[in-house]
Amino acid sequence: MKYKWILFDADETLFHFDAYEGLNLMFSRFGITFTEQDFAEYQKVNKPLWVDYQDGVISAEQLQTIRFQPWAEQLNTTTQAINSAFLTAMADICAVLPGAKELLHNLKDRAQLGIITNGFTELQQIRLERTGLQDYFSTLIISEQVGVAKPDRGIFDFAFSQMGHPDRREVLMVGDNPHSDILGGMNAGIHTCWLNAYGQQVPEGIEPNYQVATLSELNELLLPAD
Repeated sequence: MKYKWILFDADETLFHFDAYEGLNLMFSRFGITFTEQDFAEYQKVNKPLWVDYQDGVISAEQLQTIRFQPWAEQLNTTTQAINSAFLTAMADICAVLPGAKELLHNLKDRAQLGIITNGFTELQQIRLERTGLQDYFSTLIISEQVGVAKPDRGIFDFAFSQMGHPDRREVLMVGDNPHSDILGGMNAGIHTCWLNAYGQQVPEGIEPNYQVATLSELNELLLPAD
């Protein structure tokens, strides 16, 4: 295999991320019935915030504060308390995507594996522990800790310093988001693989080296049968 390092995104690349289910569970613990309409209103605020976060316009703390401000006022609590409760709920419902464990098991003796995620610190390690994936990865890079998010080259430069400055021709970035994972890998000068589960069109200006629909397909791409 030509790659000595394979870097993965987390949400919807290794882990299923169902925000509605997590919010539903979290609000039930506050005694609130969270509806699909509530979720639609939440997403009107949340989605633009994530774009601003990835573009470096706002910080992780600002994102976490702004998206839950109306609910904090309604529940007479803090945005930090709600955000923490949400991440706990997401950890409680976490599930590994099909093919992930098999892929990681097959790769672990052939390459070093890492995660670069724009997700938040509070969720990452507990999710790796609960799913039994923590031992597969030699590096875990979290944008909230680094202070810069994908697709900014800075988070990749930080990762490479933690990885011992590998030859970038021998590094592959795998992710489901073309605007953060694939563009980020391109900005960093490494090869990329888009996990395009829904057969979307490639966005203009973004050129992944590979596309796969499933992690099993990625397994076949990286480790073809003899």
